[in-house]
Amino acid sequence: MRKLIESTFVSLDGIIDDTRPSTASRAEPQHWGSAYWDGDHNGYAGELMGSADAFLLGRVTYEGFAEAWSGREGPDAEVFNSTPKYVASRTLTETTWNATLIEGDVAEAVAKLKAQPGKNILKWGTGELDRTLVEHGLVDEFHFWYFPVIVGAGKHLFEGAGFDTTHLKLADLKRFESGVVVHIYVPK
Repeated sequence: MRKLIESTFVSLDGIIDDTRPSTASRAEPQHWGSAYWDGDHNGYAGELMGSADAFLLGRVTYEGFAEAWSGREGPDAEVFNSTPKYVASRTLTETTWNATLIEGDVAEAVAKLKAQPGKNILKWGTGELDRTLVEHGLVDEFHFWYFPVIVGAGKHLFEGAGFDTTHLKLADLKRFESGVVVHIYVPK
C-alpha cells in the first residue's frame, strides 16, 4: 500500500499561510521561507518528491502551484509538472496542469489511490482537505518543516480543521544548517 505523506511549511509561531490581503504579503511561505531554501532544503524536498509518483492537493494549493510551476522549465520543473496530480475541491469543475479532479467521496477516492500500486502520494499544505484525511486516518506521515522565523500574522497550522484531538508519534527529525527542522510524525 502506498503512503500518503503531508509536507507543510510552518513558522515558529505556527503560521502556514494567509490569503487575506491585509497580511498575505508577509504570511505566505514564499515570502518568509524563501531565505531558507538552500541546498539542504532542496535536497530534502527532492527526496520527498523522488519517493512519490503522485501529488494530492487541495484547491488553494493546486491553484498556487499551477500558477507558480506550470510555466517553469528545467529538470525540477519537468518532474513537478509531469507528476500526476489529484485535486480535492468543492468548487472547481475542471483542472489542467496534469491533474484529475477528485469527484464524489474524497476519503473513499484517496483510500483507493493509496491501495493502487506505486510510490508514495505527496500532499503539500494544510487546509480543509486535512479534516477529511485525518478523520479517516489516511495520512501516514506528516512532515512539518519548522522555519526559524516569527511571522506574527496569518493562518495557523490546522486552523479551522475541526477534527478531534489526534495524537501523533515523532518518528524522525531532519535538521538543516539554515535552522529549519523537519519534524516527521506518524499516527500513534
